[in-house]
Amino acid sequence: MKNITDSFLSLSYWPSAGSFGFDTDILATNLINLSVVLGVLIFFGKGVLSDLLDNRKQRILKTIRNSEELREGAIEQLEKARAHLRKVETEADRFRVNGYSEIEREKLNLINSISTTLEQFENYKNETIQFEQQKAIHQVQQRVLQQALLGALGTLNSCLNNELHLRTIGANIGMFGAMKEKKN
Repeated sequence: MKNITDSFLSLSYWPSAGSFGFDTDILATNLINLSVVLGVLIFFGKGVLSDLLDNRKQRILKTIRNSEELREGAIEQLEKARAHLRKVETEADRFRVNGYSEIEREKLNLINSISTTLEQFENYKNETIQFEQQKAIHQVQQRVLQQALLGALGTLNSCLNNELHLRTIGANIGMFGAMKEKKN
């Protein structure tokens, strides 16, 4: 570093104004060239750079404003969605409660209906049993009567002889004759 500073300060190293030549000290000439280029860039590029930075700043601010508007819109939509969710949950709870009540009512109606049907079946069963009992009793009575008649006929046939038979016929004719006379 000391050599660079010494080369700047040393006048013997600089060519005279009247002559033209090349400086072979690359480090010294590059620093001068760099400072001149930077000075020109800063002087002329300051406006362009300032405009670019202002445009960039405006775009960033616009993006931030748009983001804020979108955020506010999203918050508003979120609040609407939450309100709708609360409404739907309330409605669902109401439906759930009404549904349970309706289920209980339907259950009771079904139990009552089944109970009534069972009572009707029980009544039909009892009526059928009574009918079958009456039918069986009637059949038994007819059989007993038939057997009794057969037994009576058998007894009559075995006990009747011709003389008894003729007397019975005569008595019956006499009864019919007396009934006839009463009518006249």
